[in-house]
Amino acid sequence: MDNKRLGRYDRIYTQLEGLLAKSPNLLAAMATICAVLHHKMKHHSWTGFYLLEGDELYVGPYQGLVACQVLKGQGVCLACVHENRAQVVPDVHAFPGHIACDSRTKSEIVLPLVVEDRVVAVLDIDSLEVAAFAKEDIAPLTRILSLLDPFLNEIS
Repeated sequence: MDNKRLGRYDRIYTQLEGLLAKSPNLLAAMATICAVLHHKMKHHSWTGFYLLEGDELYVGPYQGLVACQVLKGQGVCLACVHENRAQVVPDVHAFPGHIACDSRTKSEIVLPLVVEDRVVAVLDIDSLEVAAFAKEDIAPLTRILSLLDPFLNEIS
């Protein structure tokens, strides 16, 4: 990852740190993260959270075009849940079982939000560019997700 992109992540973290100090709850904090990431990282076409209920993911706060309301059975987001690890997909059309909420999407990164070793939600980011994300994006995005830690007691 180039230093410019890493610097942008650092600035986003600092901005979110201040904004989330004023958030009243988890959903407000998630919405704020989506808004800042989506508008500061120009290659994002969709930025949002999916919340896990049973074996299905339900759309939460997001920025971008209308989302799939429910994800079940397969896809990058559910692979993230099942494997409890980030998924970086340079070409979503080559990913077996990819769920295309927006057929224009070309690449995706999904990170788990974990409470007590259990995935409770995922941060899903799509791009209209092939290979818009790399493994190097995982650490700064995980750091940004750590800003949600004070709110995770809201999830049972």
